[in-house]
Amino acid sequence: MKNKLLAAYTVVMSLSLSVTAETETEIDLNAFAQQYFKAMVATQAPDATEQDLENYLALLTDDIGHSHLPYVTDDSRQPDGKQAMRKGMTFYLGAHTEHNAELLDVFTFNQSAIAIRYSNSAKGIHPQHKQAISYSQIMMEVLEMENGKVAVIRKYHQ
Repeated sequence: MKNKLLAAYTVVMSLSLSVTAETETEIDLNAFAQQYFKAMVATQAPDATEQDLENYLALLTDDIGHSHLPYVTDDSRQPDGKQAMRKGMTFYLGAHTEHNAELLDVFTFNQSAIAIRYSNSAKGIHPQHKQAISYSQIMMEVLEMENGKVAVIRKYHQ
């Protein structure tokens, strides 16, 4: 009888811990989308700082995968994914003299994905070839989530 009670107690505790673990990782994806968009836009501002970049990167897994078609087509997750994004984004940090963005739509898919659609426009000087840049576009980013952070980013132009 003691063994049956112990077994029943173990099962109940396991289920309880499992449910608790699931609820701890669940987040409000709409709120996360707003936070993500605000942090991402801050990295594109003319006065963007390394702290703005770190605030954005804090929302990503260390092994983040990223594609931005047609420029970056491989979205494989790599152990140094966040470090590679930090290096690439630091190169362009502060390159804009003007930047505007507006969040148009947010779509959430259980706890696994977010899609954000936004318009943005920018002007500036490209840091490598020192030529003027100017663009206006509609973008969609699909964010695959893992344990409350973005694990894969897929960017698409309309």
